[in-house]
Amino acid sequence: MGARLSRRRLPADPSLALDALPPELLVQVLSHVPPRSLVTRCRPVCRAWRDIVDGPTVWLLQLARDRSAEGRALYAVAQRCLPSNEDKEEFPLCALARYCLRAPFGRNLIFNSCGERGGLQRLGGGAWRERLGHRKEPNTGAWGSFADLLRDLFRDCLPCPLPSLLPRWCSKRQLVDLVMEGVWQELLDSAQIEICVADWWGARENCGCVYQLRVRLLDVYEKEVVKFSASPDPVLQWTERGCRQVSHVFTNFGKGIRYVSFEQYGRDVSSWVGHYGALVTHSSVRVRIRLS
Repeated sequence: MGARLSRRRLPADPSLALDALPPELLVQVLSHVPPRSLVTRCRPVCRAWRDIVDGPTVWLLQLARDRSAEGRALYAVAQRCLPSNEDKEEFPLCALARYCLRAPFGRNLIFNSCGERGGLQRLGGGAWRERLGHRKEPNTGAWGSFADLLRDLFRDCLPCPLPSLLPRWCSKRQLVDLVMEGVWQELLDSAQIEICVADWWGARENCGCVYQLRVRLLDVYEKEVVKFSASPDPVLQWTERGCRQVSHVFTNFGKGIRYVSFEQYGRDVSSWVGHYGALVTHSSVRVRIRLS
C-alpha cells in the first residue's frame, strides 16, 4: 500500500514585527494608513513612529498616489516648496500632515455658507436675521438696530423714516486662515495657487435691495495686500425673484498672504423698518492649484 501522509503541521514562520522593518519599508507601510489614523493611532506608538509621522516623506508618498491632474500638479509643487518647521510652536503637526488632514483643495472654506447651521442669511434693515425660523440676531452693522429703534420712536414725527440721517447698511465678515485650513505658507508663496471667491445674492420680491461684496487678501499681520470689490446694480421692487452671482479668482497675488477677509454688505432701497435687505447664500472661498 502507499505511504500515508503525515498529519503533523510544519512549524509556522515567526511573525515579523513592524519595528523590525527597515525604516524605508516602515515608511512605505505607514504611508498606506489614512491620515487621521496616522496622527491619532500611529504617532503615539513610539518615538520612531512619531518621527516618521512628523516628517515629510510619509505625507509626500500619500500625495504621490493622487494621479489626477490636480494631484500631479500639487505633488510637483510640494516637492519644490517643502514647508519649513518654523511654525512648530503654533502648529504641533507638520504642514503636510495638516494639508492631508484638512484637505483644503476643492472644499469651501467659508463656515456655514448657507445658514444651515443656525447662522445668518439675511442682511439689511439694521441687523442680520436667519431666513428660516425668524430668529433676530445681534446687530453687526454700525447703527443698524439703533436706527430701527429711532424709526419706531419718531415714525409719527418725521415725514420719512430717516432716509438720510442714519445709515441703513448692515455688514457681515468672516476671516479665513488659509494656513490653519491646511495650505502651508510656502505653497501660498509659490505663485501656483488660485483663490476663488463667490457669493449669491438676491432680494425679496416686494422690496428692492442694494448689495456689495468686498474680499481682501491679508498678510500675517492682517494688513491688506490685494482686494476685490463688487457693487452690482440694485434690485428694484417687483422686478426679480431669482439670485445673482458674484465671483472672482485671485491669481499671482504675491507672497505673504495668509488670510481671506470675506465681507458682505446689504440694505433695502425703501428704508423700511425690519429685515428687508439683501438675501445672501452659498458664499464660498476655495483654493485650487494652477494647472498651467
